[in-house]
Order: sequence, then C-alpha cells, then structure tokens
Amino acid sequence: MKRNRRISAVAVLALAALVTGTGAGFAATTTSSATPVATHAFDTAPAPATAPTRSFQGTLPAPTGPYAAGEDVIHLTDASRPDPWVPSSGPRQLTVTMVYPAVPGTGTPAPYMTLAEAAGVIQRQKLPASSGVTPQNLSSVTTHAFDGARPQRGKYPLVVLSPAYENPRMTLTSLATDLASHGYVVALVGHTHEDNGETLANGQTPPCAICDDPTLDFDSVAASRALDVSFVIDQLTHGNTAWRLAHLIDKHEIGMAGHSLGGAAAAATMIADPRVRAGVNMDGSFHPAPMPGQINRPFLLLGTAANHPAGGHDTTWEQAWAALGGYKKWLTVTDADHFSFSDLDLLHQEAGFPRPPLSPERGVVITREYVTAFFDQTLKGIHSPLLDGPSPNNPEVLFQH
Repeated sequence: MKRNRRISAVAVLALAALVTGTGAGFAATTTSSATPVATHAFDTAPAPATAPTRSFQGTLPAPTGPYAAGEDVIHLTDASRPDPWVPSSGPRQLTVTMVYPAVPGTGTPAPYMTLAEAAGVIQRQKLPASSGVTPQNLSSVTTHAFDGARPQRGKYPLVVLSPAYENPRMTLTSLATDLASHGYVVALVGHTHEDNGETLANGQTPPCAICDDPTLDFDSVAASRALDVSFVIDQLTHGNTAWRLAHLIDKHEIGMAGHSLGGAAAAATMIADPRVRAGVNMDGSFHPAPMPGQINRPFLLLGTAANHPAGGHDTTWEQAWAALGGYKKWLTVTDADHFSFSDLDLLHQEAGFPRPPLSPERGVVITREYVTAFFDQTLKGIHSPLLDGPSPNNPEVLFQH
C-alpha cells in the first residue's frame, strides 16, 4: 500500500494529445474511435511564439455530492499471471487509486499523479517548455480528493474505472471524486505498460510497452484489462489485506465504467465476470462487440454525437445494442469530442490550448450526471428521471434509443 504519488498535470495534458481509435485527441475530434490512428494532438498546438506563457494551474471541478472524496493509492501483484506485455518483468503489477466517501474537512489534498508519471507523459508527448506546463505544476492540479481522509460509516457500491488506451488512470479523477461524493467506492485501475507510466510499488514507472505497435490487437488488450479488473475485485472483496478500507465495499453491488478502450474493457469484464452488475462504455468501440446472451445486465452507451449516432460508422455500437439483453440506454452528446468524458479537455483548456465546441466544463457535468444516475438506478435501485428521456437542462444529450 505504498503511496508513491506526487502528481503532475503534464501527464494529463500530454495524454490528451494522443489520437488512437481507443483514445482520440484534438487532432481527430471527429475521427471514429473504431479506427486507430497514430498522431499527436499537440502537433497541432500553437507554435512556441504563440503558446501559453503563463504558468499552468489546473483545477478539476469540485464533487457535487454530500460527502467529501477520500483517496488511497494501493499496489497489487497478481502472482498467478505474468505481465502480458513484458513477461520478463515478472507477475502482473497494478497501481490502483481508491476513492471513497469521506468526512469533509479531514485528510490532506491528494496529488494528481507522481512526478515520474508526469515526466513520462512530457517525454512521450514532447510537450514544449513554452506551454508553461511542468511536472511540478501538473502535480499541483487541484483534485478535491484527500489523502487519509476519515471514511463515512456504512457500505457502498464499488465502481471500477478503466481509462482510455495510452491514458493513465488519473484522467478519470473528476468522475471518480464525484461518484465517491454520492456514495460509491471507486477503484481507478492503472493498466501497467499500456500508458505513459504508472508508478509501481517498487518506485519504478515503466513506459508504455505496446503504444507503438501498429499490429496491436485491441481485442487482446480489452481481454487483458478484464483480467486486471477481476483480479482487483478479488483483492478488494476478499478481506481487508489489499486495502485498509475494504470494509466500506458492498461486494454484492459492483459496476464498471470505462473511457474509450476502457469502455470496451467494461464489456469484456462483464462477459467474463458476473459480479459486475452494470457497465458503461464512454465513447469507445467494442473490442469485440458482445454476442447475444453474453451481457444480460444493465449497460449504458454514452458517446459523441459525431462518432456514435444510431446507424453511424462505428458498427460495433449497433452490434452491441442488438446483443445487450438487460436495461440499456444509448446516449450521445452534441459537440463533444473524445476527451469530453475525461479530465483532459478541461486541463487542456486551462493550459491555454484549443477546446472542442462543447465546453469542457459541460463535458464533465454531463459525464458525471449521467454515469451517476445510471449507477444510482442499477446498483442502488434509485430511479433517476434523467434517464427517462431528453432533459431541458441537458439539451446536448440525445437519446438514440
């Protein structure tokens, strides 16, 4: 349970730069997430002469629920499984951020990521010094999560979050803190060797081992992530040895949400692990699309209007929709881009870089409201009118089915 966590915003901003079929950035705001492309959004950022000169100061939105968000970082090792991408490194190691309902006014402000994680992002994305973004000021991004905060009493549903391909777990922090504030325990899973770096228990922060592989099979990556998540659930629901606050988890109420490839992983996990009772795919193609009978539990598809309208070019959503057998919703967000569902657009804007037509603040609000409403309904049994149809307060959200 080592904390190795001095965080940095650089990781976040540079991450927004990646454009892949499973993690698209500003350079491809209308590119289908079904088709991987390899380019960097920051290639299109302003030239050094016009780049931001002020020092970057990033702030994520405060959570909206009645609880504060406590945070712990834990390190897990699956001794039964070699690392799938670097077998020579030994057993699969994972870093997981736990976010939980906490008593307001307790704990100390949590960092966004470690300096080593931030440095990995800067190095890979070649973020120029003229951007004003440094590992130090990225590490001081305000997260509204608190290390060592005193937990609220009770038991809460567990929601596992899986980020986009090449993106570290921290890019879903604003969603995690909001879910915690509304009474969920959240596990943000870092998938080692699949992004710019996750700091492990031994203090090492290995770089991405698969990011430059043009022949990468995303079906295999989603399947590997499903194994990661099932292992994490095992560790969190079998005693208190993996996490000191595991007693907070209601092990009978587990959901999973993922962004981009993380959304594909949510489906893959639900197929393999019946403990996951509800899933959310945020703007990711399915790898592969589920077959009829494989997922008969609640599932939410939440994506961009450009990439995922009904009858659109991402045929995996049509296939998945036809196969899903439980409660289901297909929602799209007008003017959103691929990173409207994570922290990245907001931090990119705060650094002075271009933003999508939908304001990043609205992207965060919409993501939080609809994901929370979905889990309230499916894990807590609390009906949310927000899911019944179009809302005048959220005109950007279209009900495709």
